[in-house]
This record gives sequence, C-alpha cells and structure tokens, in this order.
Amino acid sequence: MKIGDICKYLPTSTVGKVTDVRERDGKIWALLDFTKLYYDVSFLIPADESEYKAESYKERERDRESKMRSVKEFEETAEEVNIDMFMPSGGG
Repeated sequence: MKIGDICKYLPTSTVGKVTDVRERDGKIWALLDFTKLYYDVSFLIPADESEYKAESYKERERDRESKMRSVKEFEETAEEVNIDMFMPSGGG
C-alpha cells in the first residue's frame, strides 16, 4: 500500500485514493481521500480505477444539504396520520 494507490475498504466497499500511510502500535494505517479517515491496511484491497470517484468535500456537503432540504420539504407537506383506529395484529 503506497500513496496514490486506489483501494477499497472491504467492510463498507468505500473506495478512495491513499493520501498518507502511517504505522502505529504495530499496525499500518492508510488515509483515504474520500472519507479523510485512516483504515487498517489489512482490510484494504486494490480497487479498479473505474470504481474511484473523486469528489470534493464541497460537493459532498452540497449533496447533503440538498437531501436535507428534500426531507424538510417532505415533512412540511406530509399529512398527519391518526393511528388510534388501527389495532395491532399478529402472532406472538
């Protein structure tokens, strides 16, 4: 694992470019640019360049803000539902 390699973190399939490599407490850690987090290299595998999508922090923040606006708009337009007349059913 070296700086510039494109890697995938197995548990979450996060793909990023290695921007730093460190050793601490006998483990080697790699910093991925996509999340700005260090990952234990034993859980990283080489990834194909086609899986890598460079995205800036500003772009991710803009997407997050857009999604939050959508949720707020949905909450404002959603109808209130009265569940008093529904009876629980099922086994157990």
